[in-house]
Amino acid sequence: MTIHAEIRIPTSDLRADISFFTTTLKMRMDMIYPADDPQVAVFSGHGIRVRIETGASEAPVTLRILCEDPSTFAAGDVDLVAPNGTKVEIRPLHVPMVMPETQHSFVVRRLSDQAPWVIGRAGMHYRDLIPDRLGGSIIASHIRIPDGGPVPDMVHYHTVGFQLIFCYRGWVDLVYEDQGDPFRLEAGNCVIQPPEIRHKVLYASDNIEVIEIGVPAEHVTTIDHDMTLPNGPADPARKFQGQSFVHHKADQARWHPFRLPGFVSRDTAIAHNTGNVAGVHVVRPGTGTMEWTEHKCDILFTFVMEGRMELEGEGRDAVQLQPGDAFVIPPGMSTRYRPLGADLELLEVSLPGVFETILSQ
Repeated sequence: MTIHAEIRIPTSDLRADISFFTTTLKMRMDMIYPADDPQVAVFSGHGIRVRIETGASEAPVTLRILCEDPSTFAAGDVDLVAPNGTKVEIRPLHVPMVMPETQHSFVVRRLSDQAPWVIGRAGMHYRDLIPDRLGGSIIASHIRIPDGGPVPDMVHYHTVGFQLIFCYRGWVDLVYEDQGDPFRLEAGNCVIQPPEIRHKVLYASDNIEVIEIGVPAEHVTTIDHDMTLPNGPADPARKFQGQSFVHHKADQARWHPFRLPGFVSRDTAIAHNTGNVAGVHVVRPGTGTMEWTEHKCDILFTFVMEGRMELEGEGRDAVQLQPGDAFVIPPGMSTRYRPLGADLELLEVSLPGVFETILSQ
């Protein structure tokens, strides 16, 4: 059974529109009638089917034609108007990723602030952890799926510079391009999704929660209708725009002294596998004295996973934080972390991955 969908557009001068749609827009005319006094013409091309009808009641529309090089289409004109008033925009096929300059600010986001949970893609609940998004340079989301089971997801990819998925509570089954069979991401483990790696969320436990970091804040998600996952054996050497896939497992990690005195961390090896685009550490209290420090990192985001702490900032009142809270410390700001118990555990994400930390005087 053949099915066609058409966009109907009005015209008062069908002859002029025929010339515009066939010659300028390079579309094919599939139908015209009646023969003795044409009132309707149907065109197809570029993935659409357009019906131009004399006296149709609709208002003119806007057509967007996407191509590899807009300068080679329609004699280089990128904004046109058809005789019937239809606006035509010629735009690049691939939307370029724009990395905004970071607008640094000190941010504290508490779970008790009752920030709204928003229903997002595939029915997931999203909570924004950096409301101002530092000028569009980063988005940090606390995501949950209250009711477990199959996730209505599709194979897709993101046009990003960096993306992290850290499993905070529960577990989720995932499958990735060139990474072999589906696997289970357990609480405390994480993956990075290199730029444009195809993937799909398959199944989630009840009340799963993850922390997702995306750079930049606004990025395009594209559905891939052609790829089926898994797509074959794992290819550990595969790189995606210079980054390697990472599946960090907590039970295989080692703890080392952290950049902040008095703390230890497990390094996820993400800095190495992203070419120092970003770094991810899980941090706990160690031994020694907690010191006042400042850093030279463009973006430094921290999420409180367990326990409680006090965040002291130069010239600011101390802030007590608990699980579900998050904060961003801008470069050059002097701060000190003070654990309120040995069970404190933090997730720190930095861009870049390796940077200088200085003891404040």
